[in-house]
Amino acid sequence: MAGGDPTKTHEDGKMYNYIIKRLILMIPTLFGAAVLVFVLMRLVPGDVCEIRMAGDGAFVDPEAIEICRENLGLNDPVFVQFGQVMWGYLTFDLGTSMWTGRDITHEIGLRFQLSLEIAILATLVAILIAIPLGTISAIKQDTWIDYVVRTFSIAGIAMPSFWLGIMIILGLLITTQAWFGEPWMPPIVYVSPFEDPLGNLAQVIWPAVATGYRYSAVATRMTRSTLLEVLREDYVRTARAKGLLEKIIINRHALKNAMLPVVTIFGIEFAFLIGGLVVTEQVFNLNGLGKLFVESVETSDFTMVQQLVMLVVAIFVFMNFLVDLLYAWLDPRIHYS
Repeated sequence: MAGGDPTKTHEDGKMYNYIIKRLILMIPTLFGAAVLVFVLMRLVPGDVCEIRMAGDGAFVDPEAIEICRENLGLNDPVFVQFGQVMWGYLTFDLGTSMWTGRDITHEIGLRFQLSLEIAILATLVAILIAIPLGTISAIKQDTWIDYVVRTFSIAGIAMPSFWLGIMIILGLLITTQAWFGEPWMPPIVYVSPFEDPLGNLAQVIWPAVATGYRYSAVATRMTRSTLLEVLREDYVRTARAKGLLEKIIINRHALKNAMLPVVTIFGIEFAFLIGGLVVTEQVFNLNGLGKLFVESVETSDFTMVQQLVMLVVAIFVFMNFLVDLLYAWLDPRIHYS
């Protein structure tokens, strides 16, 4: 009579319990972040009504400013405002922008796709650069190849991504002018990848390369250092003593165990890229979440700023959750309980 493996069933049960516990723990984390952001936004100086009504420098009647504040609910008690914010999260209603009067979900949705696409492409670029180069650098330690890779990674750390973006744009202009007789620039108007994949790729690939190279440098050095540590472990020496091929030792035994801190870097950087590409977006004239952050701060639209911060917090929490789940796949010695 056939039966399942009780050990595997027990491990699957612990894994499911761990996932459920982590999902439940996200709730107080997000709630605490919401409270902190709500309080800090109301401590920041600035009044959206004064900025909106006195933007041209003309005199504004204080009564008009008071009416504006009343319409926006700024005169309501703080606990009432906080309750409205929390209820909005429960009903998936982020409210309206204090500056434009438009729905915040719509405003964020227009820019989130662009920022998410650049973050994904930049992460892929970083992975394609960091893991192979870090592995080669560790295997060829203290050789000329190792020195070249380390120089390449140090240059990426020292080189700001916005400066590299400017150099890419200048390079495209000079190269296309020399080869085709007419300068070419990446498209400015965003096109969905589902409508025009090539046009979309022509726009987002260059900021993704500039940003991906920047944080692949950190991941390359981390891959090299962790892989060097793993290659000195006893089980690697045992595998070599058994006569296993070096390629098999690296791919099956050493590399996966060395990826834990590298995966952590990729997860944290991916969450940062969602709303942290302020200067890069300015260089490539992209209307992403980073630009929306700056515009909202300049206009004291703290409702928009609050929702953008909470979006980034939620992405950070979710990425940490995914990274923890990847640990068990990368290192079978990790057990969740």
